[in-house]
Amino acid sequence: MSESAKIIGYTVWHIQLPVQSRRDHGIGSVETNVDLVILKLTSECGATGFGEAACWSVFTGSAEASFAALNRYIRPLVLGQPIAARGKILQQAQKAVAHCSEAKAALESALLDLAGHASGLSVAALLGGNIQPRIPLSCSIANPDFAADQALLERLSDDGVNIIKLKTGFKGHDFDVMRLHYIRKNYPNMRLRVDYNQGLTLEEAEYCVQSIADFAPDFIEQPVAANQTRMMAKLRTLCPCPLLADESIFGPEDMLPAIAENICDGVSIKIMKAGGLTRAQTTARIAHHAGLLAYGGDMFESGLGHAAGAHMIAATPEITLGCEFYQAKYYLCEDLLSTPFAIENGDVIVSDA
Repeated sequence: MSESAKIIGYTVWHIQLPVQSRRDHGIGSVETNVDLVILKLTSECGATGFGEAACWSVFTGSAEASFAALNRYIRPLVLGQPIAARGKILQQAQKAVAHCSEAKAALESALLDLAGHASGLSVAALLGGNIQPRIPLSCSIANPDFAADQALLERLSDDGVNIIKLKTGFKGHDFDVMRLHYIRKNYPNMRLRVDYNQGLTLEEAEYCVQSIADFAPDFIEQPVAANQTRMMAKLRTLCPCPLLADESIFGPEDMLPAIAENICDGVSIKIMKAGGLTRAQTTARIAHHAGLLAYGGDMFESGLGHAAGAHMIAATPEITLGCEFYQAKYYLCEDLLSTPFAIENGDVIVSDA
């Protein structure tokens, strides 16, 4: 199959996948199910490419918006174009509809999937090479019922997962400290990270962050609202461990202001908020050149979205802190992939397929 083959099929689904439990974050909760938008492209040779938009209305946007972006505004830019026109299509999509970063991530993932079939190369190879074929996995703990998370911690330990990120700021500081004590006592060899998802007020931020830093986590992530950059910069000077930004930095255009204002020591890189795999790579590289850390964050993807993100990280050695692609195995009741998303001894395994 050649990359000159034209794209003749374009199908979009809005689906909901049941989840195993409630999860609370500083900016909102998830329970019952997650919303995904799936894009399938078909070439005239019969090859298919798939992409996923993992949407969370309180963070990146709604599934309804992503569905409309793909189904109405982006569809005309794709049909009839050769697979090789990926760059032009993505450039036009940026201008065709504002925001909808998840939809644009799904589009690029599907186009890269098709290009991989045409070239015989993996998406990681297309993005620069499978440099990191194993990516350390971090799993988040966010159930307001901590007894349920204690069972999850035991399962993760048995599976060789040794990085835990505790979601904080949704049920009070004492609840956060109690869980940190439990994890440090019962799983002393687990690496620990903390993520507030903007959950702290300006009045409580300094005390809470300095208190949590006593547990020596790898980093503390986004303690205050995305636009509270002065407090982020102040907390960075007060906090003895790295302070990371998530909601404050979506894509490459957010990096230079963040660097200038000294709001963080590192950044969460997500293809869904960046608007695609190449934009996520660019964000990570700008961070790296500024001396900042980067890790592979997630939304609530299925294994399909995880696969796209994993291939991006595999080709982006600037992302050094692993990834959070755990939902397919540890949170969804059932994944979309017929072959399970590959996790082995606490690492995500990136194939050359």
